[in-house]
Formats: sequence, C-alpha cells, structure tokens
Amino acid sequence: MTIAPIEKDMLEVKDEAMRPEFPEETRMDDDDDPTPVRKKGKRRSTTHLKAVPETLELREKVKVAAEEYARNLDRCRAFTRNELEHHGRALLDQMGLPEKFLGFSMVMVGNFFWKQQFLAIPFNRRMLLLPHCLKHAAGCPAEYTQFGLDCERCGACSIADYKVRAEQLGYKVLVAEGSPVVLKIIVSGYIDGILGVACLNVLEKAIDKVLIAGVPSYAVPLHSGDCLNTTLDDIWVWDVLDKYEPMPEKPTTSYVPLMRASAKMFESDFDRLLPRVRTKDEARRESPVAFTENVAYDWLSKGGKRFRPFITLAAWHAASGKMSLSIGDETPEIPDAVARVAMAIEAFHKASLVHDDIQDDDQYRYGRETLHRQHGVSHAINIGDYLIGLGYRLIHAARDLSPEIAIDVLNSMSTAHIRLCDGQGAEMAFQKSPDWNLTPLDALQIYALKTSPAFEAALYAGLRMADHPLAKTDLVAQFCRHVGVAFQVLNDLKDWTGDTDNKLVAGQDALALRPTVLLALALKDADAQQKSECQEILAETSDGSLNQKRIARLREIFRACDVFEKAEFFVERSREKAEVLIADVEDEQIRNLLQFFIETVLARELPPTPLEEMGTVVVPLGSRSLSSVLPMVSAPVELRIPELSAR
Repeated sequence: MTIAPIEKDMLEVKDEAMRPEFPEETRMDDDDDPTPVRKKGKRRSTTHLKAVPETLELREKVKVAAEEYARNLDRCRAFTRNELEHHGRALLDQMGLPEKFLGFSMVMVGNFFWKQQFLAIPFNRRMLLLPHCLKHAAGCPAEYTQFGLDCERCGACSIADYKVRAEQLGYKVLVAEGSPVVLKIIVSGYIDGILGVACLNVLEKAIDKVLIAGVPSYAVPLHSGDCLNTTLDDIWVWDVLDKYEPMPEKPTTSYVPLMRASAKMFESDFDRLLPRVRTKDEARRESPVAFTENVAYDWLSKGGKRFRPFITLAAWHAASGKMSLSIGDETPEIPDAVARVAMAIEAFHKASLVHDDIQDDDQYRYGRETLHRQHGVSHAINIGDYLIGLGYRLIHAARDLSPEIAIDVLNSMSTAHIRLCDGQGAEMAFQKSPDWNLTPLDALQIYALKTSPAFEAALYAGLRMADHPLAKTDLVAQFCRHVGVAFQVLNDLKDWTGDTDNKLVAGQDALALRPTVLLALALKDADAQQKSECQEILAETSDGSLNQKRIARLREIFRACDVFEKAEFFVERSREKAEVLIADVEDEQIRNLLQFFIETVLARELPPTPLEEMGTVVVPLGSRSLSSVLPMVSAPVELRIPELSAR
C-alpha cells in the first residue's frame, strides 16, 4: 500500500487557542515542514532483498567479484549503510544479478573492505559470534560446566567445530544474536574484531551498530533465515578463522577508542573524577546519611549507552585537530576537565530519566526496576535532584577551562534542561487534559523540546571546549533538532515492539496517553468512528487483563490509518535534513563525526527476544570478575576466557 500524500494543511493548527506554547526556537517554519508530498512511497520491507544465491557456485562468484570490487574502495573511514547499499547495487549491476541478492552482495563487499584489517588482529583480540540456530534442532545436548557449553565432548552440531578451534586459538566466543551486546563487549575493551555467522536479517541490523563504529568484521551468511536446521558454507568460516596476516596498509578510522575512553570515565576513573564524600569509607555506605550518594553514584556509573558523554569527547577530540584513531589504537587520554564536563552531561541526563520515570510511572530502566519502584517516589525525586547537583559539581571541578568557555557550556546545559522541562510539561498537560485536535506538528515540537536539546548540549560542549568555530553557529542546534525528532519517532515505533532495555510491554506510551506523533497521525486520518473508538480506548482506566485487548485494537486503528508507515517517513525526512546540513561542513573530521552521530542515533535495533526464550548466552570472556562483565549483557550468561586484558 502506498502512503497517500500528506497534505500541508495537516500541519495547520485548527484552533490556535488550544495549541501548546513553545519557545520560538523550537517552532518549525515552512522550510522545516517535515511532511511534504512523499516522493519515495512508504518505507519498503527489505525481506525481498535478503535472498542468498541458491548454489555454492553462484555464491563463490559473488564472493570473488566482491573481493575484486573492494580493492578500489577508500578505506580511510567506515562507510554508512547507504554507501554500502550503493556498493552492493553496483556489484549486482556489474554481475547482472537481480536485486533480491542485495543483502548478500552488501555483506560480501563489507567483508572484503574489512578482511585485511580483520586478519591483522591477533586471535586473542577477536570474537567468534555464532547464532543459536546452529545448535542441534532436537535440543542442544551439550552440558553446561563452569566454563560454559561443553561442546568438545558433544559434537552434535557445527558450533562445536568452530567453538573448540576458536577457543584453542584464543578467540572469545559468543553464542547469541544482537549487535548491542557485541558492541558493549567491544567498547569494554575485550575484542577488536568480529567473525560472525548469522542470517542476512541479523547482519542487516548489525551494520549500523558495528560497522559504522569502525570495527573490522567478517560475516558468513546463513543460507536462510529459517532458524531450524539452517546451513552455511563452512569453508568460508575456515578461510579466516585461523588466519593471521600483518596489516599491509593504514587501518580505517574507528570511534571505538573514544567509546572506550567514555566507558573508562564511568569505570576505572569514576571515583577519581567524582570523589565520594559520604561513602568514601565503604564501612559507612550503609548509614542513612550515605544512602542518597550511594544510590546516585551507582545509578550514574552503571547502565545506559553513554552516548551523550561519548559525543562530547568525540567532538572535543575532532575539533582539537587530533589524529583520527583506529580500533587497534590505545584508549586516548582525555583531560580531566573535558572528562568531567562529559560526565556532567550524563549526570543531567540521568537525573531527567529518574524524574521522567516517576512522571510516567515506568517500570523498567536499563533492564532493572526504576528507582521509584526500588526505593519509593520520594527517594527517587531526591536522587534525581542530587544528580543535578553532581552535574554542577563536575562542571565546577573542570577548572582547566577558561571562565568564558565554562560559562557557555553551563548556559547550554541549563538551557537544555529548561527546554526538556517545557517538553515534559507539555506532555503531562496533554495527559491531564487530552486535546484530541493534537496535530503532528504539535507532537514534533514536543519532541524537539524533550530530546534535541540534550544532544545539542553534548555536541556543543565538545566543540566549545576545543574553541571550534562551528560552536558559534546555529548549525549544531538545527542538526540536533532534526536528529532528535527522528530519534523520538523511532522510539515511538519501538514502543510497539517492546524494549528489553526499558519498557517490556508494547504500546505503553499509547496507554499512558502520551502525545506521540503516532497518535497525532491517527487522529488526523481516522474516520469519525475510528477517532471516537481511539478516544474511548485511551480514556479507559488501565487494567492489566484489558490492556492487551486495548493495545491490539489501537494497533488495528493505527495500521488502518497507515500511521507506522507515515511515522517512518518522518524519520527519513528528518534524517535527510540533517545530512543536508552537514554536507557543507568543511572540517572533515567533524563532518564524519556528525554522520556517525546520525547513523548511531538512528540505528535500527533487532526486535527483542523474550529472556525466557533466549536461553543461556555463552560468553567465553576470560578471568575478569563476573560483576564487571555481567552488566554488559541483558540475558543469563556463562563466562569463560583463557587470558584476557581489556584496553
């Protein structure tokens, strides 16, 4: 079904008196209209592009052609998904093959872009990623020991052959799916490259999270996405599994060393950068006066992607004119002043999450109960306030900054905080007194207040601390507004699939009566009966036994109005506008970072797998203590490593 053109009057306000007021800087003029007549049609399913060539002969031909094609590629930086798709299509055109093999050709081109860099990584710095579906169909008969799956004495499936040989060489082996888990392990410093076996659907989702970060990877596609007794070309695994070759050329730029620097601030450097006061003496951490500091420090140091502090570090690093980094480089040293400002960004962000969770009565955050569920609303409010105080303390402690820069950074952060409160206040006002004339523009302006300013503060802080001229323009604000809006729309779409990191129940935002763009689109295009039914569903009081029925019916209405497809278009349009803005940025390192910002923030994640269906994830990661590794993985784990040091 093709989406009907979204008329411009969709953005017109029918009753100006009922429209929420927003700061002038968040208003969207005609040039910012995110919903022009659609030229591309709705976002296509990519299922028809994930066929694997039927014969080994044809697969080998594509593989050989991809190797030749990749010889002429510029390896200075990792390519984006769009660039990889361009190369995949070019290869198919060159070979006269149909579009259905696009996913396969993209994987092959990616393989030979990275192959030499992957082979130059020592075995003990590599990960072998295997899918659950290679396990014996009748149920894996291997026993779990203190070292994980005992594949060596089982041998019932192909996992055993790869896993045993890889462990002998020093690989870390993970039997699981999902790039977020892998990227967390990479950022923690355990590995520098990935040899992955997966279906094209999983490999597609991994591209955004892993390849764009600059992680050398080599993938062996399964012959189908059928999880029962699927097959693969075993020889392709052995082609690289036990091969090592020194790097013949300069490696590709990678953001992983800076991701590791960001993680390091909250791990080994945390107590030095933010010394404890009440809980400095561990023996006093159980006293009432130490309670707030103890919980707040734990909340700040653990959980979350830490993307905002990373972007501050990366912006400072690029704007300072420092050399670009590759994945084999050591974690860069970050000046304490810069690190503390980056930590302040995270402190303010996590304070807002604590308060937001209370206001929305969310149940989970970072895969565990929210603070107000753990400790009560009063304590949670106080902990959120405490985190704001920590943010101020961190900026004050960044004494190597000039007063002018410190004031500008603080002003940016305080402005972001005020806008966030404006956006959250508008959302709560709608929840208290729903305006069923909510337009998509109203929803997008709330998004621009709730999400974009925090991204802007993080990016601005890094640029300003390096005294980069871009910090004195309004490009950063415009860029972050577009990316922030797209991010929030993606988050709304994810709400309808569930989310193992935060919300475990699909449709929570709808049932909480949040003014999402999905609801606004439905209210605009629904007929009178659908609109009345939608209001009736959302006006009902929450009842656990009734919620699933309400969600199911609301989903039907949303689908009937093409809401999900139109929301996808908002994402695409905002992304395009952000990319247009950065196209003219002269500083190449900054331009590349902003593109990485887009690719990372707007990355698509795999649909979550219920933990009860996931089984045990086998993560042979070494002798490091379980407590330092378990927070990286949101599923039951068995850990094993030969010898390991994290960079």
